[in-house]
Amino acid sequence: MFPWSLIGTALKTGAEIYKNKKKSEIIMSEAQIVHAEKMKRGEIEYSGQIAQNQKGDWKDEFILLILSSPLFLLAYSVFAEDEEIGQKLDLYFEKLQTMPWWIISLWVAVVGAVYGIKATELKHLGGKK
Repeated sequence: MFPWSLIGTALKTGAEIYKNKKKSEIIMSEAQIVHAEKMKRGEIEYSGQIAQNQKGDWKDEFILLILSSPLFLLAYSVFAEDEEIGQKLDLYFEKLQTMPWWIISLWVAVVGAVYGIKATELKHLGGKK
């Protein structure tokens, strides 16, 4: 004795899942159209092409390496007990501290641009909006 009612229930459930999936696809399609229209009107930035253009770009890694190098050297000087590198790092940060504000601001703006942060979104270097 095979319970035929289970087959009916399974078919109804399958049909409902299929219907919900199609409805979801339609909603996503409509959302993409609305998003494209907003980009066309300039209400939102066209980020899809920007992300596509940045694939395989080396600038992000280069800037990350430059910004991380003092930290790597600091870690090396501490763990290898190399006082000479530690002293050079101290001198580096002293020199960095005395640099004109506009050079540091320019560097922050360039790094922000590479990583997709608009300088106008930052009220100050703390990054609070």
